[in-house]
Amino acid sequence: MAPWWYTASSTLLLSMGAFAWPYSTYTSMPFQPPTLEINQTGVSDPGYIFLGPRGAVQSAGQAALIYDNVGNLVYEGPEEVTANFRVQTLNGSDVITFWAGDMMDLGYGYGTVHILDNTYREIHTITLTGAFVTPDNSTKDSYIDLHESHITPRDTLLVTAYNLTQHDLTSIGGNSSDWMLDSHFYEIDIYTNEILNSWSALDHEEAIPLTSSHQKLGGDVGTQDAPYDAYHINAITTTNNGYLVSLRHMWSGYYLFHNGTVMWQVDGEDGGDFEQVGNANFSWQHDMRVYNETDSGLVLDLFNNANTPSDQESATTGVSLAIDTVNKKVTGLRSLSDPNDPIHSVSQGSYQVLSETDNHVFMDYGSISKVKEYDGDGNVVFSAQFGEDNAVASYRGYRFPWSATPFWKPSVVVQRTDEGATIFMSWNGATNYDNWVIYSATSEDSVNNEQISSAQRTGFETAVNVTSPPTNYIQVVARQGNAILGTSETVSF
Repeated sequence: MAPWWYTASSTLLLSMGAFAWPYSTYTSMPFQPPTLEINQTGVSDPGYIFLGPRGAVQSAGQAALIYDNVGNLVYEGPEEVTANFRVQTLNGSDVITFWAGDMMDLGYGYGTVHILDNTYREIHTITLTGAFVTPDNSTKDSYIDLHESHITPRDTLLVTAYNLTQHDLTSIGGNSSDWMLDSHFYEIDIYTNEILNSWSALDHEEAIPLTSSHQKLGGDVGTQDAPYDAYHINAITTTNNGYLVSLRHMWSGYYLFHNGTVMWQVDGEDGGDFEQVGNANFSWQHDMRVYNETDSGLVLDLFNNANTPSDQESATTGVSLAIDTVNKKVTGLRSLSDPNDPIHSVSQGSYQVLSETDNHVFMDYGSISKVKEYDGDGNVVFSAQFGEDNAVASYRGYRFPWSATPFWKPSVVVQRTDEGATIFMSWNGATNYDNWVIYSATSEDSVNNEQISSAQRTGFETAVNVTSPPTNYIQVVARQGNAILGTSETVSF
């Protein structure tokens, strides 16, 4: 199985260029994660915050990150460009998944999906190979795009991919052999990496005509190194009869049969195959999800960007729509925004239903480095920021309960002081320990060690001052109550 800790680079899709985010540092681990500035204004749902920030001058901190509800770091993965870092369910067990790879100028990427268990061991590595064409004709180890990596109820993985192709664009003012991006999705067997189903938007041009795209052709667009992006696939999920796919540049979601043909289209501008009732508009959307599907309809949730880098229209919202497939109506149910903090997110973003009981929603604002949680009445109960607006991004962000005991040992660093020593302790990724015990050892191999101190866990790293330790060897133990969960190496100082 391929390792997941390789280094990845990225062309940052941010209008302000490189920016060094405010970051935290630690003595026991060489991490520099973005500082999460928290504003708690109500009761939020339980769970940790999952982010994949990018956009800093320094590579440190550009990784898969987990924070607690007061902004303490819980876990930092390897330094690499990541997307879709989240908890999912595989074969009845919680796992964490993320995409890592290279990001291109037009907002797609080439990479791999990694699936880790609750010890952070990589249990599956999903790749996609084939006859793909890239802007520079280079060959990639895997062509999975960053936008989607969704585990289905049948334990398969839905992923997106972008393929360059030459196509007749005369209908939209181009040439007969211009280059464009075709939007693909694949359903892959997680256990065998076998492709079970695939779909190409361009194969369905009659139902999804290029003339419907809101991404206009112009300038130097249409060459192999600057292809036209008519569709921009960014979400795919299973439905009772097939799939629901989101095409951002079409302002539309398409309900597909299992064979890939289009059953119906919901369009954010005019409803598509449905009559719009109330406020059912959206544009440049992300993260379309299906809920409560029946024979007569479904609920469709999405992140309504309503903006692009070149076209700012209205504040970004989280939208919930009722789609009545019998009477052909789409009705606006909910539109979430913060009246005290109107946000214009020009790219990326996510809308997560935390609970259908209390109707809390967690939103990541993509190109704007903010997350917010809304309660059932649409009030903001939690918000956090992790960098300058339009300078730091996280493609999606989530809140999930998560319980993990890492397969690696806790970390300890000891620094001498005039009175004795300061012991710095952390256990990257561990969620369940609540206290530390510090031992003095007679050697690196000693087993009969003497307890010299203890302390409650404080955030990511706990520091304890020890006066006149009896030896120059220290070992620490992470516990939950009196139960030992992890033991460090013995270190000398």
